[in-house]
Amino acid sequence: MTSVVVLAGGTGGAKLAHGFQHVVGAGELTVIANVADDLELFGLHVSPDLDSVLYTLAGIVGESGWGVRGDTWTALEMLGRLGEPTWFRIGDADLATHVRRSRLLREGSTLTDVSRALAGSLGVTTQVVPATDDPVRTVVSTDAGELDFQTYFVARAQRDEVRGVRFAGIEQARPSPAAIAAIAEADLIVIAPSNPIVSVAPILGIRGMREGVQGAAAACVAVSPIIGGHALKGPADRMLASLGHEVSALGVARLYAGIVDRFVLDEQDAELAPAIAALGMAVDVLPTVMSTEEDRAELARRIISAADAMLGR
Repeated sequence: MTSVVVLAGGTGGAKLAHGFQHVVGAGELTVIANVADDLELFGLHVSPDLDSVLYTLAGIVGESGWGVRGDTWTALEMLGRLGEPTWFRIGDADLATHVRRSRLLREGSTLTDVSRALAGSLGVTTQVVPATDDPVRTVVSTDAGELDFQTYFVARAQRDEVRGVRFAGIEQARPSPAAIAAIAEADLIVIAPSNPIVSVAPILGIRGMREGVQGAAAACVAVSPIIGGHALKGPADRMLASLGHEVSALGVARLYAGIVDRFVLDEQDAELAPAIAALGMAVDVLPTVMSTEEDRAELARRIISAADAMLGR
């Protein structure tokens, strides 16, 4: 196995990408990150999933899986005193990332260019790129009306019943050239254990991305974010239920039918393997909870091993 591409949202995707960074050679890993939950705050362009991936790969991510470890809040406290909203918690070091990104974007750089520059500054050798350089935004339909994703997720603490999800701008969005090139050249494409509704769907929904994955010579493997009927983090389980999907690894596998060759589910859900195999996928039952860095690396190793065996390598 020489070239790996990971499609990732935030925390779960970042952890698995970190595992692959431990086991593949330098320059052989590309992470394509969701940008549909990006937002403008304090006049700055904030990319939560991209930043979670970058900070995790740089070894500086906060204990909750977002932000910078050990960050301080002086700027946010002052912004609050000045009347700015503070519901989206941005620490001082994190703020510097958004200032740098926003300046480079204003000067004409693409989000792909900016992400590469930030990675280089943070010492990250893995290629981390957005799914698109164009604006795509997740809009959540609720009984309270349509909410942008961060309002639903952070400001309103996911308390609203989800009635629907759409991605504003996705019809016009073009995939990042770096993302399409990485997919075309990959030996293995991995859909990380990220939310299939609001993290993976806005990546695959960009014109040419799904077709690129389906047409690639690479093996494509998805890892379930649902274990024992629950998401380890975030609203994936509640979203699946609200939108009429089975809240299980099988429910996730159905969403990826026709896209992936192999599906990885946790040992807790081993009894679902035959039903998932009936969808036309090979199935791997593995320990998928990534509590430690070694857990992440071991899961990455076992995914690579299974894909190599499938391809006769």
